[in-house]
Amino acid sequence: MSLATGAFFVFAAGAVATAILLITRKSAIPAALCLITHFFCLSGLYLTLQAQLLAALQVLVYAGAIMVLVVFVIMLLNLGDEVKSVKHSQVRSVVVIVFVGVMGLQLLAFLLGQQSNHTSLPPNAELVGSVGELGRVLYTDYLFPFEAVSLLLLSAVVGSLTLAKRKLEN
Repeated sequence: MSLATGAFFVFAAGAVATAILLITRKSAIPAALCLITHFFCLSGLYLTLQAQLLAALQVLVYAGAIMVLVVFVIMLLNLGDEVKSVKHSQVRSVVVIVFVGVMGLQLLAFLLGQQSNHTSLPPNAELVGSVGELGRVLYTDYLFPFEAVSLLLLSAVVGSLTLAKRKLEN
């Protein structure tokens, strides 16, 4: 096994572990920290796939800007202690058993599966993942969704500031 393959499996295991930790946290701040760690694991996966630009954008955009907004909203909401549910649902146990079973079947299929001869990326992978090509596609084919997302984020910030100001005036 090569170093890149080993690093891929380490980052993949880290991504799965942090995703599971994210959905099992009871408090919002530890969940946000797990999400940041998950974003860094995804960035490592991009690096093993030789997509350096996507890895850098993953860290800058998601682990940086988006998580600052998420933590800002968490702090703005000022979440107190949550009311703990007294009931223990049988549905939760069934979901956990089904999830573990499906993951076990996928692991078994992976271990018993055929090895492929695809050990390298296709020759046009460097062209598709380059900064110039990504910029060309982003600002020509996907210009409207790009601008729509920026307006959505701007409206979320304005809305959160409006709610915070209203709370201060009361």
